[in-house]
Amino acid sequence: MNNDNNSVEDSHEKLTKAPTSKPFSLDDLDNLDALSQYIKSAKGTREGRAIPPLEKWHPEDIADMDLTIKANGEWWHEGGKMTRESLVSLFATILWKEENNGTTEYFLKTPVQKIRIQVEDAPLLINDVGIVHENDVSWLEFTTTTGDVVRLDDEHSIVLKAYNSNKSDSNDSDFDNSDQANQVSTADDVADPQDLASTEQVRPYMMVRNGLTALVGRNTFYHLTEIGVLSEENGKTILTLQSGGQSYSLSMPTD
Repeated sequence: MNNDNNSVEDSHEKLTKAPTSKPFSLDDLDNLDALSQYIKSAKGTREGRAIPPLEKWHPEDIADMDLTIKANGEWWHEGGKMTRESLVSLFATILWKEENNGTTEYFLKTPVQKIRIQVEDAPLLINDVGIVHENDVSWLEFTTTTGDVVRLDDEHSIVLKAYNSNKSDSNDSDFDNSDQANQVSTADDVADPQDLASTEQVRPYMMVRNGLTALVGRNTFYHLTEIGVLSEENGKTILTLQSGGQSYSLSMPTD
């Protein structure tokens, strides 16, 4: 049985316990039940999404957990896929990203500890997009598999970045500005577990929160091509999207 399917009703005595150097286990996560209740009671920034004030937490203890967010958005713990969506969504709210000596690291951040995890590509995955109307203005609104809701605007734009499945530093915070990043891989390549084995692709990503990016999934990308307007410019196919009264453009593959 996977640990993610176990009960999270750990003893509240764990609140003061914080292992520092030993390998981490879900069973050791400090007071997960109390943390869950805190997150649920916190006010979210949109649609009731409750994100803790991670920037105000400065834990000194660091531990490692055998948890990997796969390039297709799946969460795996100790070799098994995490199937408990509520627990995955809980963990997603405490995802934290740091740059250390040129290396990007990801953590599950609690008030007492930072738990280092592995991320193959983007830590979040967008699987839905819709058009919402607010004060006579239309917005493109995206939703991640773990419940984040974000609108396309200047601070949350879609960018293209080369992804190399063989690179350990494929999570760089600076997006690739090379010519290769001017074209996005075909929609069949985006967030497809079968296709992610290829060595290098250029994929669409969107900034969500706290420096965390989300990969725009294949079906969502298909939908964007239907919502937007396709045009030709200098031999390239351009996808233009409208959101919040602004226009945003992406170069599309020519094949």
